Amino acid sequence: MALIVQKYGGSSVADAESIKRVAKRIVDTRRAGHDVVVAVSAMGDTTDELLDLANEVAPIPAPRELDMLLSSGERISMALLAMAIHSMGFEARSFTGSQAGMITDSQHGAARIVDVTPIRLREALDEGAIVIVAGFQGFNRDTRDITTLGRGGSDTTAVALAAALDADVCEIYSDVDGIFTADPRVIPKAQKLDHIGSEEMLELAANGAKVLYIRAVEYARRHGVLIHARSTFSSSEGTYVLGEGMKNPREAEGAAAMEEPIVAGVATDFGQAKITVAGVPDVPGKAAEIFKIVAKSGANVDMIVQNVSATGRTDISFTVPKADSSAALKALAGEQTEVGFQNLVHDDQIGKLSVVGAGMRTHSGVSATLFEALSAGGINIEMISTSEIRISVVLRDTDLAEAARTVHTAYGLDGDAEATVHAGTGR
Repeated sequence: MALIVQKYGGSSVADAESIKRVAKRIVDTRRAGHDVVVAVSAMGDTTDELLDLANEVAPIPAPRELDMLLSSGERISMALLAMAIHSMGFEARSFTGSQAGMITDSQHGAARIVDVTPIRLREALDEGAIVIVAGFQGFNRDTRDITTLGRGGSDTTAVALAAALDADVCEIYSDVDGIFTADPRVIPKAQKLDHIGSEEMLELAANGAKVLYIRAVEYARRHGVLIHARSTFSSSEGTYVLGEGMKNPREAEGAAAMEEPIVAGVATDFGQAKITVAGVPDVPGKAAEIFKIVAKSGANVDMIVQNVSATGRTDISFTVPKADSSAALKALAGEQTEVGFQNLVHDDQIGKLSVVGAGMRTHSGVSATLFEALSAGGINIEMISTSEIRISVVLRDTDLAEAARTVHTAYGLDGDAEATVHAGTGR
């Protein structure tokens, strides 16, 4: 008998029929002799609808009350799922994040998990029940308030429960069959991966791949949790995300590990904006001043390029998430006189293309293939950033989809048939 943690996203529990389909999959796992703990998201677009409602009644909703509102979506789906399981003749108990022992810091809207004390969950498992937990939410001991975990919160909930319960595997279910070499909505001939290293998955998640969220992947890597990305809508075996020292469960006992491919995947990100601080005095310390201001605004800087100075002044360009760009621009504008730059330029018509693969460490020519493919396609590069296992470039957003298809083909990643997407957005 194994202990399996499963997570189902909003598209997997979008309506009553979907909930019953998920309940059947959970019951089938229980019938196979396994203990099951489930983290569930709000139904369909419930969270977005609640956000819209909050903004209709208050221009700037109070963070505490917004968390109280948003956490209700997961409570609805967890209770309905437990009811569906009961109707199939199996005991199921639903728990809110606080009841499940999901302890967080006090940051409303983007809380971080500081501890998990799943006492009630263990008791329910020991009594033979299937456990259903509301994802995306927790509880702060000091304020005694409900908190929410932000984007990808249900994935993070599932991984944190798997770590705390010492589960054998954490199955993340969505509307695609696993992790692909690219987003199959952008590149229909993307291939499903049998497995991928957690380091590569972190880079893909950080650079636009939405099938798994970066916080969940990082938590799994830190705590040694085996992730299995699967589809709610098919019986496909999905993709394993392997941390350091983990063995692919599909490999035969004693089989030699195969050499990893040079490139594991291509990620696209339409959610970036570029800010250029123009006419910065070319003296020591100015870059530090600029990025200290940006950090205080709460914006998360990604790529940075500084031009060579020719006149005693230089331009510094950097990318941030579009949602952070207004705050960064406002903060910089307020310090223009102090820093001494000439003006700010904001560009939100960009896209980021990233090529990721652990094999880059030991193979030459990876960069050349990327740049040759883009050149052949007549696609201009505006910024470049690299790590040991990643190359990222910024392009015009109108070029991004075509660039991704061109690069995917150049690295030999195209499959023979089009990938299947069963529902909406990959969540």
